[in-house]
Amino acid sequence: MTAVQVTLIIFSIEYWRTRMIMNNQTVISQFLLLGLPIPPEHQHLFYTLFLVMYLTIILGNLVIIILILLDSHLHTPMYLFLSSLSFSDLCFSSVTMPKLLQNMQSQDTSISYAGCLTQMYFFMVFANMENILLVVMAYDRYVAICFPLHYTRIMSPTLCVSLVVLSWVFTILYSMLHTLLLARLSFCEDNVIAHFFCDISALLKLSCSDIYINELMIFILGGLDIIIPFLLIVVSYVQIVCSILKFSSTRGIHKVFSTCGSHLSVVSLFYGTIIGVYICPSANNSTVKEISMTLMYTVVTPMLNPFIYSLRNRDIKEALIRVFCKKQIFF
Repeated sequence: MTAVQVTLIIFSIEYWRTRMIMNNQTVISQFLLLGLPIPPEHQHLFYTLFLVMYLTIILGNLVIIILILLDSHLHTPMYLFLSSLSFSDLCFSSVTMPKLLQNMQSQDTSISYAGCLTQMYFFMVFANMENILLVVMAYDRYVAICFPLHYTRIMSPTLCVSLVVLSWVFTILYSMLHTLLLARLSFCEDNVIAHFFCDISALLKLSCSDIYINELMIFILGGLDIIIPFLLIVVSYVQIVCSILKFSSTRGIHKVFSTCGSHLSVVSLFYGTIIGVYICPSANNSTVKEISMTLMYTVVTPMLNPFIYSLRNRDIKEALIRVFCKKQIFF
């Protein structure tokens, strides 16, 4: 699927570039990424920090995925969605971090036109995938707590797989739409992106074409893509709170909030930074603030997610012990 997507993106990009050349429009072949606003004397320190964070993201999310695959006790809807979220987190950071680390060690911070749009496409795919998976996980918790006797029937394997597949289909189509709309734009002399990756808003600022359609689609679809999932999560937890306050004891309430605590922590981290960047930007459009907030949801949140779910989740800790003990016996 990934190879097919890349091929389609590159084909579309080249198609629009060919049309620009035929229309005698200026076509730039590459962009320059300004990167992070870090003083030169601190580059090595921050390079080491981001390298450690990226390796932690890879290791932590791989451990979650492998545990869920190996331990049959975790073959439930909740952990199917969690493994999908871990995979999305791993890919999400891998879209931007390798290029960021390379640029911090190299004097050449350029990225090709096709490479830039491809990076932007996959960034949107995995960001939206995480967004939708958080909604699906909230729905799973809602069914488990509000309809415990019907949970197995409602959250059937067919429904769970369908939810994951539909999430992928939606994110792929959504990201492809924005990428194709951007590919039709022309870029003139300015090719310096004031960011550490090819963000769609930064690219639109560089375009010398009419970007009204792009901005309109971002305003309509982008706003709905963030606001609707967030509201669905809020509604799910309102229903959960109302349900447990009516029927649960103090001990039951504590158990429910302990179960949902991990998901709520991840939701707070993800949506807190997303809303800060895209919904409530600073009045002076501070690039430093925008980059800092972007680092939070592209690097810090994927790094913390495995720890949040493992340290607060008894099932994950027990699965780790079981898998480790089996390996010990085997050797």
